[in-house]
Amino acid sequence: MAREYAPKQIELAVNTIKTLSIDGVEKANSGHPGTPMGLANISFEIFTRYLRYDPKDPTWIGRDRFVLSAGHASMLIYSMLHLAGYDLALSDLEQFRQWGSKTPGHPEHGHTVGVETTTGPLGQGVGNAAGFALAAKLKAARFGEPFDPIRVFTLCSDGDVMEGVSGEASSLAGHLGLSNLIVVYDDNKITIEGETDLAFSEDVGKRYEAYGWFVQRIDGHDHTQIKNALDRAVAEKDRPSFIVARTHIANGAPNAHDTAESHGSPLGKDEVVATKKNLGWDPAKTFYVPEEVYTLFKERAADNQADKKAWEEKLAAWRKSKPELSAELDRFEAKQVPADIYSQLLAAVPEKDDATRGLSNVLQQVVAEKVPSLIGGSADLAPSTKTLIKKSGSVNTKAFEGRNLHFGIREHGMGAICNALALDGGIIPYGATFLVFSDYMRGSIRLSALCQLQALWIFTHDSVFLGEDGPTHQPVEHYWALRVIPNLAFVRPADAVECAAAWTIALGRHKGPTVFALSRQKVPAIKRDANFDPQNVLKGAYVAQEAAGGTPDLVIIATGSEVQLAVGAKERLEKAGKKVRVVSAPCLEIFATQDEAYRSSVLPKGVRRVSIESGVTGPWAQWVGDDGLSIGIDHFGASAPDKVLAQKFGLTVDAVTDRIQKWL
Repeated sequence: MAREYAPKQIELAVNTIKTLSIDGVEKANSGHPGTPMGLANISFEIFTRYLRYDPKDPTWIGRDRFVLSAGHASMLIYSMLHLAGYDLALSDLEQFRQWGSKTPGHPEHGHTVGVETTTGPLGQGVGNAAGFALAAKLKAARFGEPFDPIRVFTLCSDGDVMEGVSGEASSLAGHLGLSNLIVVYDDNKITIEGETDLAFSEDVGKRYEAYGWFVQRIDGHDHTQIKNALDRAVAEKDRPSFIVARTHIANGAPNAHDTAESHGSPLGKDEVVATKKNLGWDPAKTFYVPEEVYTLFKERAADNQADKKAWEEKLAAWRKSKPELSAELDRFEAKQVPADIYSQLLAAVPEKDDATRGLSNVLQQVVAEKVPSLIGGSADLAPSTKTLIKKSGSVNTKAFEGRNLHFGIREHGMGAICNALALDGGIIPYGATFLVFSDYMRGSIRLSALCQLQALWIFTHDSVFLGEDGPTHQPVEHYWALRVIPNLAFVRPADAVECAAAWTIALGRHKGPTVFALSRQKVPAIKRDANFDPQNVLKGAYVAQEAAGGTPDLVIIATGSEVQLAVGAKERLEKAGKKVRVVSAPCLEIFATQDEAYRSSVLPKGVRRVSIESGVTGPWAQWVGDDGLSIGIDHFGASAPDKVLAQKFGLTVDAVTDRIQKWL
């Protein structure tokens, strides 16, 4: 049972939240003061009455999640975390937006304790919140009662609900009936350019009703209305909840109230003084927290400790009654992967020629059997991406036990949801679509790399050789568009052996996402040298075929379906008297991390280099040198069968060989 607070206690705490946020932005001379002020009342109610958390154990598995989707209002979450007792001192708040501080301009998971997810690009937090709620449902279906009570509370802004990613994720959340998801919409009717009616006049509440959400409308500064709405939202058992809270930006500031200027600029010295006087605050005091407010939050922490103790007692009883399931939970949370997974995958490699999307799916079934944490799905393309887990059912409103998620045609929402599944713990998520549509979810992919998440992005139809769908569907710039994202591994396998390596790399990357780029068309198994060591594939690039007759005159580097072109060109060039080494480079990012000795053993200095890849060629200069030759496609594709395109675009063995001979 939540404590009751006197109006004066509430007012004092709310004004503390407001003034901490004001002072942080003012001292930094940068930031967004108005939104934290407008959301102070709602934040107080969530943290002191509803949110279950333990500041001394911020990763407690049974905690509720709080997501500030309006990440620009970061001083709000920093103020709340400080008051709630997390390891975030007043001195940290005083260093808002400064070099090396724990309080960056937008909240960052892994950087600031208590921040569940990195929210900066608007709408991402709503998508993450849906993912957190889905994760709790998935765990409750697998492990039962201890995970039923986990809830997700989210604050979002006008900007969040305008961005398409939030609509994609919210539509799916409504379809799945994620009743443990509660989103409060800060309807302050102000954006950076002015009042929202400049560009936004829809009824957001009605839109969410159409999504299948339970929608309420309140005055976001009236604590009775806030409590009643949250009580009803918590009690809702069938639908996610959306609370439209009419608020006023910079609430309490005499002149900045309801102004666009207060959205993204400090109030200014004079307005800060006027605001503090208006709130009954001493203008001379900065970063001031009355002891009564600390006491109030300490009491909440004590109540939460009692709730946590009761939850842990329930978990202990559950573990005792279900020891096998308890052990399964521990393996699940650890994302346990067999140490010999690569050997098991190599043993399961199909012997027939096939598209790498098909070969990958055969190996995915082995991974699914050995790694229960693997859960994911496709943006309505599973028959094409070949990413279904065959021995598992689908997740739907009545069954969360399955492992196959159906995201619908919502790539960006899929990305945001998968990121939260990875953040929640226990789940290794994958999201699948065509490689060209990675553009639609680039924001989510980038955040998966920034947050150091073990997320798997399985992208198929990886080249112009998908054929007749034409240039709208044929990726040419996408390999490098993804490779340039820091902390992302882009793996483009040439055959089944390299698909096994791709899965092994992805399962071993605990602090970064992996992209699979898989072909639509069939590819042959690469004939490798007799002394080939499969372990070298895990190093990102390796010698697939050594030059005949000694030190090579030429090294041909290729990826994916173009490795077969390199092999064919080598054979013809050697008949013409050249000594040619073929290097397959399924993952340049992994190769770049190898020691100099290994890199030089694969790409010896002083030997001329050629790259072959069915995409843009410019960035290959870093691997072949300014005097090297890069064969690829520096234009958009065309609609035709794949073999015709190969002829027209010069990506046949004859054309490649001729090009290299002329260059030599």
